[in-house]
Amino acid sequence: MNDYSIIIRGVGHYLPKKVLTNDDLSKLVETSDEWVRTRTGISQRHIASENEACSDLALEAAKNALEDAKLTPSDIDLLIVATVTPDMSFPSTAAILQAKLGLNHVMSFDINAACSGFLYAIEVARGLLSNSYYRRALIIGSEKLSSIVNWKDRTTCVLFGDGAGAFILEKVEEPGLGILDGTCGADGSNPSILCLPAGGSLRPASHETVDAQLHYVSMNGKELFKMAVRLMAKSITTLLERNHLKKEDIACLVPHQANLRIIQSLAQLIDVPMERVFCNLDQTGNTSAASIPLAFSQAKASGRFHKGDYVVLVAFGGGLTWGATLIKYT
Repeated sequence: MNDYSIIIRGVGHYLPKKVLTNDDLSKLVETSDEWVRTRTGISQRHIASENEACSDLALEAAKNALEDAKLTPSDIDLLIVATVTPDMSFPSTAAILQAKLGLNHVMSFDINAACSGFLYAIEVARGLLSNSYYRRALIIGSEKLSSIVNWKDRTTCVLFGDGAGAFILEKVEEPGLGILDGTCGADGSNPSILCLPAGGSLRPASHETVDAQLHYVSMNGKELFKMAVRLMAKSITTLLERNHLKKEDIACLVPHQANLRIIQSLAQLIDVPMERVFCNLDQTGNTSAASIPLAFSQAKASGRFHKGDYVVLVAFGGGLTWGATLIKYT
């Protein structure tokens, strides 16, 4: 065991002011509140304004996390932003955010692992914090998914929302606390299951790609459902077995907020009652990399876990990617 721990010193989140309800959506596309709720569990989602970029959402979540931790930007040694909707292809959203936050010239970079991105960021930050140079990392999941959603496609536009969530991780000289373990994986053999088909080097933007509507989220929902439940359950089981814990030890499970049916199927498969599963999906929709930190921040604020409790984070996303994190909350 290490003679130090990586703890969560502070958390914060941000949701744009504009709320788009299912009834609002029914005026844009052929759908209804009942159709969306019964298939997804979503009632509304938050939508960023035209002049709000991914870095702006991240900025607000970061400020809230710093306030929660009672820290200032000068206390941060490392910045990682998980996103699939960066301000631009380059420079990174993290680099832009570094300037907006007024951080020192710390290492700042993005991670793209889709909806699993924040858990990937945790794992990378843990590794870097093991280096004696780094003490505190600000990691953020931030998404403006409304910018890549086809608002005429009811199979996808009803699912997604905008938002951001942030953790401040800190290395402390006391073992057995905070982030205890994590596992992540990827399978890129069939990227078309969930992807943004054009805009990269394979299919650069052109009149043809725009006309073919290839710059919007594309998803095979049925195939994704089956794989998501299986891979998330396997990730959780791996962490429990590796740390000699049982499912009964999980005080709160915070899953990626993609679809209520997926969350319910996962809970049933690992035999954890829904009373111990945190869901904010009905209010936020799927916010991709922002989903986990946003949900964790809200779960903390509502008192869903306490000091000494085991909390498990789990996610899946485009790639495919997946991951889980085991926390002993401090």
